Amino acid sequence: MTLSIILPAKNESAGLGALLSRIRQTVPDAELLLVDDGSTDATPDIAREHGARVISHPYSLGNGAAVKAGARAATGEVLVFMDADGQHDPTDIPRLLARLDSGYDMVVGARSDASQANWGRGLANRIYNLLASYMTGQRIADLTSGLRAVRADQFRPFLYLLPNGFSYPTTITMSFFRAGYTVAYEPIHAGRRIGKSHVSPLKDSLRFLLIIFKVGTLYSPLKLFVPIATAHGFAGLGYYAFTYATQGRLSLATLFLLSSAVTIFLIGLVSEQITQLMYKDSVPATQRADYL
Repeated sequence: MTLSIILPAKNESAGLGALLSRIRQTVPDAELLLVDDGSTDATPDIAREHGARVISHPYSLGNGAAVKAGARAATGEVLVFMDADGQHDPTDIPRLLARLDSGYDMVVGARSDASQANWGRGLANRIYNLLASYMTGQRIADLTSGLRAVRADQFRPFLYLLPNGFSYPTTITMSFFRAGYTVAYEPIHAGRRIGKSHVSPLKDSLRFLLIIFKVGTLYSPLKLFVPIATAHGFAGLGYYAFTYATQGRLSLATLFLLSSAVTIFLIGLVSEQITQLMYKDSVPATQRADYL
């Protein structure tokens, strides 16, 4: 199968040349496609010097937007996405492709604990993985890794779901599980990035909260809403028992908690139906009957 290597990049001139040379040595026959997301340095020029095909955004649209642009333009039957900042080792690509060839629909490079930039990011990734594993019922070793190999015809139907920001790996992983595709994890070691990071602690923290809710609503909203509704219901019943025993009455707080429990459950139920409608056109016809 033909192969396309897609690198979303923004101001990555510091280490890009060395990375592209290593990719060429590892997979010389692959299409090399760099998506320049509004760089103000020599990133696109360096990519062209190394024989890469360059797609340039006139201004920054986000990492996810660059990934989508690369997926649309790639000619390969298999797509490999990797960061352009030097964190990913091109020699890992053949191992990902071998797992993909063994029957999986997507293979993700799962980073070791030593690969995390700092303890805070490592803790956040553990929480992502635990939550996603609970939602899917499958062990997810690395929800947010940017190194992954996937079949193009299975990846492209999900492009409309992917955000333009940094959380595209979360979205595509959950989407594949939701559609009944198989996902494998190949252990890798990610090095430290070359150049300045585009991530800020404040934005990271806000994105962490958004991803937590997105994971729940993308895959199975009921798994997120039912525990919350149950907690409200038990709190309402408990408070009713307390007020009835001590004051012999039904309080407004009890009514609020019980009505909240019902409302939250109904929101989750409606969300579940909406989620099924979102994914129905992305599921292969052979799987659609079981999915629905």
